[in-house]
Amino acid sequence: MKSHSAELVEAAAVPELVAAAEQALPHQANALARARAFAEPLIASETLDTGENTLAHADAVAEILKSMGGSEAMQAASYLVYASHHLNKPQEVIAKAFGDSYAALAIETNKLVRVQQQARGAEVTAHLVDDPRVQTENVRKMLLAFSRDLRVVMLRLASRLRTLRWYAATKRAVAPGVAYEALHVFAPLANRLGIWQVKWEMEDLAFRFLEPETYKRVAGWLDEKRVEREDYVQKLRTELEADLKRQGIRAQVQGRPKHIYSIVKKMRGKSLNFEKVLDVRALRVIVPDVNDCYAALAWVHSRFSPILEEFDDYIARPKPNGYQSLHTIVRDEAGRPIEIQIRTQAMHDHAEHGVAAHWAYKEAGHKGYAGVAASGNYDTKIAVLRQLLAWERDLAGSAEGLFEDRIYVLTPQASIIELPQGATPVDFAYTVHTSLGHRCRGARVDGVMVPLNTQLHNGQTVEIVAAKEGGPSRDWLNPELGFLASHRARAKARAWFNEQVRHETESRGRDLVERLLQREGRTAMKLDDLASQLGFKSAEDLFYVVGKDEFSLRSIEVLLHPQREAQQHDDGLVLKKAKAPSRSGKGGVLVVGVDSLMTQLAKCCKPAPPDAISGFVTRGKGVSIHRVDCSNFREMSARAPERIIEVEWGAPRKDDAAVYPVDVAIEAADRQGLLRDISEVFAKEKMNVIGVQTQTVKGTAWMTFTVETSDSQRLAKVLGIVRDVNGVRSARRR
Repeated sequence: MKSHSAELVEAAAVPELVAAAEQALPHQANALARARAFAEPLIASETLDTGENTLAHADAVAEILKSMGGSEAMQAASYLVYASHHLNKPQEVIAKAFGDSYAALAIETNKLVRVQQQARGAEVTAHLVDDPRVQTENVRKMLLAFSRDLRVVMLRLASRLRTLRWYAATKRAVAPGVAYEALHVFAPLANRLGIWQVKWEMEDLAFRFLEPETYKRVAGWLDEKRVEREDYVQKLRTELEADLKRQGIRAQVQGRPKHIYSIVKKMRGKSLNFEKVLDVRALRVIVPDVNDCYAALAWVHSRFSPILEEFDDYIARPKPNGYQSLHTIVRDEAGRPIEIQIRTQAMHDHAEHGVAAHWAYKEAGHKGYAGVAASGNYDTKIAVLRQLLAWERDLAGSAEGLFEDRIYVLTPQASIIELPQGATPVDFAYTVHTSLGHRCRGARVDGVMVPLNTQLHNGQTVEIVAAKEGGPSRDWLNPELGFLASHRARAKARAWFNEQVRHETESRGRDLVERLLQREGRTAMKLDDLASQLGFKSAEDLFYVVGKDEFSLRSIEVLLHPQREAQQHDDGLVLKKAKAPSRSGKGGVLVVGVDSLMTQLAKCCKPAPPDAISGFVTRGKGVSIHRVDCSNFREMSARAPERIIEVEWGAPRKDDAAVYPVDVAIEAADRQGLLRDISEVFAKEKMNVIGVQTQTVKGTAWMTFTVETSDSQRLAKVLGIVRDVNGVRSARRR
């Protein structure tokens, strides 16, 4: 198994990160002292959920921010966050004393704390969470979606690190949700943002609490104490940098020993024994150009004993994501393995800010330690965010567009639901479950009843009031009323109405079939058997086409009484083929090879020129002319192929003004004036309407127009105009 890149501490990135976060915080004289004095009487005697004194916690958070390079303004904000809990109007009071920016920070941070407390409970109890990894990723996304500027994130990271340190110092039992969230949410977030020292310490502390026995066992495997290992790597780093300089290679060498959680993760992810984890000690060498990379590699291999099977040249053969570096593992004089990476500054920048530095690659490799692939679109957003930080731009303004297309809200059980911006309680209901969406009748947002078209915002808790049964309202599909922002939710509502229409059509067809069977005295016949004999998969499929008038009941009569078809007086007809058509029969149809044979246009499909047609010899009524795509014709031809006869349309005569009746089926949203508007289209196009049938089912109008036309192709163009009439959903020939 090849070794993946070891991650090195780059403390220089942290001040840039903090500076970017602080651009939105105004610097005030003595802000830190004033904030502490403001908060002390409010929080000095208070304790957090963990049991830690609130003022002591705020002091420690401010100190952590200071160690990360945070200014007094940033440190001051930590006190105001906790003080705001004890104010009746926190935003107004803090804004008056310190300014709007501090007030907004305190309110947003506390809102996020509340959301995380609820989500943490959902993680532990697994309410409504099909996959905890999905829920964890939603928490991660929410952290950044909540934090339009980076101040909230920095405060939350510092606070959680302090909480873990406090548990470790007091040796108290840690709530599983706190440690789990630290390991799977906060530490990866610190990794994304390049705050490596927070990541490593938080991972090791959280892992120590979650799996104390494993932690102790791995710690015992290490042959040196942590301080000794760090001293060894630091000494090695200094020596290697000096040696390369003497070889004429200007190199920057960075290093760190791998932390316990990182070792365990690699062992589990790659199914390795401890002896096979070869990059416990790691160095990274950054040189000016590619030639220096290979020169440094040659010297390293001459200085140490290389493990050749562990060498990878990602410069000559870059990874698919563009990552480039030389990876080698060598052994020192004592036989201890050391991983060394060699790359140029440009390669390093790409690895840190390009695809290879994204959280999914850094935490899980190509396929993921847990087999979960990363979302490319979201990773791209994170890459953009990190570049914004590196450029020291105003994150509060610049990053706002990164997450403006998504929001994250909570169920009453604190599961996080991802929705599009502008989503409503109806969108929320459909996202939780399709049935809940159909039955949605009201909603409470943060405990308050709201209209169903209310737009939701990040962090709100949504509770749906649902009927025991029922369906959606047609108003939900009206975009002007703003009930649905999600395309998926809209599709689910529309599918419900389509299913209702199908149900009504099936009911109509069932009634027609059952009445026919009653007339024929065949009520004992199984409907599924009847459908199967007619070529349908189920009785419902038969009812549906009968209800739409697309299948003639005559076909059922023929099936029930096949002896009527077998009457001999008509069976003696012999049809002889000829090379050219004979004379015209009724309706301008030529019967090939037969003279003076009576023809009639079938009423089931009502053909018209230039439809593709075929003939079927009937009992005593000549040849019935059908469209070749007629379902009745297909049924009859399958049962009696010897009765099929070739026919075609005759050439129209100059004095021939023949027209053909054609049925047109129209489905539309019912409204006043609909019939008039459709009729006006036929009148304007000089197409005579000789019959109209209409039926309305739950707001949907089903119309059948019988129109006269001399050319079915022209009818197709007219139907295109009909489809443009307001409310019309479909218009087609029957």
